[in-house]
Amino acid sequence: MAQAAEAKHDYHLVDPSPWPLVGSVSAFVMMVGLVMTMKGLGPETFKLGPYVLGAGIIGVLYTMASWWADVIYEAGPGGNHTRVVQLHHRYGMMMFIASEVMFFVAWFWAYFDAALFAAEPIQYLRAEKLQHWPPVGIQTFDPWHLPLLNTLILLTSGTTVTWAHHAMLENDRDGVKQALWLTVVLGVVFTLCQMYEYSHAAFGFSGNIYGATFFMATGFHGFHVVIGTIFLAVCLLRVYWGHFTPERHLGFEFAAWYWHFVDVVWLFLFAAIYVWGAGTPGAH
Repeated sequence: MAQAAEAKHDYHLVDPSPWPLVGSVSAFVMMVGLVMTMKGLGPETFKLGPYVLGAGIIGVLYTMASWWADVIYEAGPGGNHTRVVQLHHRYGMMMFIASEVMFFVAWFWAYFDAALFAAEPIQYLRAEKLQHWPPVGIQTFDPWHLPLLNTLILLTSGTTVTWAHHAMLENDRDGVKQALWLTVVLGVVFTLCQMYEYSHAAFGFSGNIYGATFFMATGFHGFHVVIGTIFLAVCLLRVYWGHFTPERHLGFEFAAWYWHFVDVVWLFLFAAIYVWGAGTPGAH
């Protein structure tokens, strides 16, 4: 706090940090290890790939934990997150979510391009093999069974995280804990249901454009659900550690924004891929 009091402005000038360099080196080692593992490089008796990959992953995870711990310190005891800094963090989170929106736009674009122009004459292979949507031989999921259950689970989690946010604003710490526990559990249940759904899919990722677009769109959404669940779980720990107050809870607020973004994307996925794009389940 003394450092913050000495500052002549409301901006946070970041102290020198080793984590950009350490993170870059770790990511490079991780990618080299991944290539070595996939290609089976190394002596026949001792494959180095998995060990290099493991070292890189450990380095990346250590960098993430340490860097975020520094940010938590800056937000709390460090006293560096002034109102101006918090405003800029909000702008940054908005732009991050906007970039994530465009990421999913790419998968929706691929899906709708194939679905709406299944017999596009310019795409001669598509015109020859696809003809209509869903493709012949694809047995789609019935949207009103497991996909609908997953939708209800995720929408319920959106209400519980909103409950947690309102409890935070009212300084109801017990309410925050209860609501966040429910949200994290619902996120885990959603992931387990999606894993069960994938294991019972009547089509694969390769060999058809329906499977490729389906698994890329829903799979990346599932990955974001996992990230969001971890995000909220960390916030839950921080609630127990007393990091948040009704006036200062930026990390939790961003987790709630991210979770609502995940909810909205799923609604579009459910409507476009499971309902609109399913045709008649079992008819193909």
